[in-house]
Amino acid sequence: MSGYSGFGTLFYKEVLRFWKVAFQTVLAPVVTALLYLTIFGHALSGRVEVYPGVTYTSFLIPGLVMMSVLQNAFANSSSSLIQSKITGNLVFVLLPPLAAPEIFAAYVLASILRGLAVGAGVFIVTIWFVPLGFAAPLFIIAFAVLGSAILGTLGLIAGIWAEKFDQLASFQNFLIMPLTFLSGVFYSTHSLPPVWREVSRLNPFFYMIDGFRYGFFGLSDINPFVSLTIVFVFFVALAALAMRMLATGYKLRH
Repeated sequence: MSGYSGFGTLFYKEVLRFWKVAFQTVLAPVVTALLYLTIFGHALSGRVEVYPGVTYTSFLIPGLVMMSVLQNAFANSSSSLIQSKITGNLVFVLLPPLAAPEIFAAYVLASILRGLAVGAGVFIVTIWFVPLGFAAPLFIIAFAVLGSAILGTLGLIAGIWAEKFDQLASFQNFLIMPLTFLSGVFYSTHSLPPVWREVSRLNPFFYMIDGFRYGFFGLSDINPFVSLTIVFVFFVALAALAMRMLATGYKLRH
């Protein structure tokens, strides 16, 4: 593709990969989130008030949006890399003179784009249930971008580590899914017993959800600046690990 750098070409390829099947990669997760909202919102709306003046349905929407962002950012980079490894076309990424940071940036930026696209779709279809305000929109943007970057990086790490689809599925089912569902998407940690409240705060996904929710209500379980710091440090650590794996060719160059 003339006019594109190596990074630009890889990024374009990654974006095109999920956008060509947007019905599956974008629309399907939106429908799934809508089902969650319909079931949980109908079952618990009017019975649970998490924050003063905030209904359970209102509380649930930002959590579902962020959960969709995180899960789809992970799915984008992890599925792309494992497919390339299994089909053997990963060689076309490794042969060009692309530095590890360029490969990392192309995969993670494409994952951010997919995560934000799905998150925006979920927000658009769920906002009709309960209108939400924007108490701190910069926090919404910061946590959405950092959260999707973290999961895109985790997807990259998982895709590099896994050698077959069932290994990748294990990574997702036993790490990503539990951390996501136990991060406060469907509940506030204030409703938990003290011991489990402290255990929940060992989950880095909790800080992404809690900080993102603060952007809508101006209320959160943890100071949003503390959450933002923790999330940023977590991203830096994972990014350093992923770029190290790319630079050394771990499980990529046999």
